[in-house]
Amino acid sequence: MNKVYNNIKKKLENFFIRVPLAEKILFAKHLSMMINAGMTEIESIRLIRKQIKSRSFGKILDKIIFDLEGGIFLSVSLKQFSGIFGEIFINLIEIGEITGTLSQNLNHLSAELKKSYQLRSKVVSALIYPAVILAVMAGVGGMLIFFVLPKIVPMFSNANIELPMETKILLAFSGFMLNHYLLVIFGFFIFFIIATFLLMIPIVKFYYHRFILFLPLIGKIVINYNMTNISRTLGIFLKSGIKIVEAVLMSVNITKNSVYKKYLYLAAEEVKKGESFYKSFENNPKIFPPTLTRMIEVGEKTGKLEENLFYLADFYESEVDEVTKNLSSILEPILLVVMGSLVGFVVVSIIRPIYEISQSVTK
Repeated sequence: MNKVYNNIKKKLENFFIRVPLAEKILFAKHLSMMINAGMTEIESIRLIRKQIKSRSFGKILDKIIFDLEGGIFLSVSLKQFSGIFGEIFINLIEIGEITGTLSQNLNHLSAELKKSYQLRSKVVSALIYPAVILAVMAGVGGMLIFFVLPKIVPMFSNANIELPMETKILLAFSGFMLNHYLLVIFGFFIFFIIATFLLMIPIVKFYYHRFILFLPLIGKIVINYNMTNISRTLGIFLKSGIKIVEAVLMSVNITKNSVYKKYLYLAAEEVKKGESFYKSFENNPKIFPPTLTRMIEVGEKTGKLEENLFYLADFYESEVDEVTKNLSSILEPILLVVMGSLVGFVVVSIIRPIYEISQSVTK
């Protein structure tokens, strides 16, 4: 009972600790350089600790130093912070400690994490413009509903004219939002909670992730993003000396998309039976592109699987980069048309009855 309580307590404590990926990259890079220069793990981490400004990361390093002083391996100490460092980070350090290649593994890890960081930054940057446009649209809509329309409605109510249909729709929507805005906010909140809980159900999460993969444009980005991460992760593990089955199973735990988790697990099971790794992907060309399958096949047959996986990681990263570069130019005209249509609808809905009122007055 105490063990369960301690595990829950540890998870809750780690839940509120956040260490930026950039800091973890620097940690791996500096630790690699210092160990390669002949310093011990504990000496290296003490020196890194003095340079760390982040309070949360500093506390983590203090605990790691304490563990190392007590004779605990670095990989074992890191496992209590698995939610922060991730399995690939911890596994590569553990393998490095066993094989005596810790410095090389850390150096390779920092380089690959840097690529992952750059890829994530590109995707986020591509989404900033659409997010800003949507925020502006929401802000303008809110100002119209809560400040502009309430001043115009009395004028329409007192006029003895038949309001156009678009004006009736606008006024009905505005009235509903004004009178029930708390209900709307509460509804969104409840929807968010229900959606969050539903996505905790494995089968729901699986089909949600599968649905995203087949969305136009977004699906391509998600597929290429996953291909990059899966190829890079497998390449890192194989380079560290891990066997293919173990490498694939480790990748299952690291991959976040439920669809790829399932098919990677099935691939590992097939490899256990003696099947070639690439054959597991051949029947799912929409999820695993033919380029990936063929490169893995060639890699297995020529003994260059590790090299081919790193090539694939770079290839799909460039694909994501290309799509995200064009994302803004693709979405910009669509968002502008939508925004212009909404603004035009509102303007016509307001101007048209005002014009009719002025016409009736002149008569």
